[in-house]
Amino acid sequence: MNPVNYIYLAALLFTIGATGVLIRRNAIVVFMCIELMLNACNLTLVAFSRMHGNLDGQIIAFFTMVVAAAEVVVGLAIIVSLFRSRHSASVDDASLMKL
Repeated sequence: MNPVNYIYLAALLFTIGATGVLIRRNAIVVFMCIELMLNACNLTLVAFSRMHGNLDGQIIAFFTMVVAAAEVVVGLAIIVSLFRSRHSASVDDASLMKL
């Protein structure tokens, strides 16, 4: 399979994720769309790495997944805190968490 097909797929996934971030108001959906965008970037890194015949992109994609796992922990903690205080997971209520 041609690596350009993977790049097209990654562009499509990134576009779906960016659209979800811009349109949706639910924090969990926005969070999942950000993860979709990160996975699209990882797919692009691996496709270009395979196209050029080295492992640099795959190593960077692995570290990106590690950072994304840490982001999941922090992001879900913030979403749970927002839901406990406001009984809603809306992004519009996030600015109300200021002291």
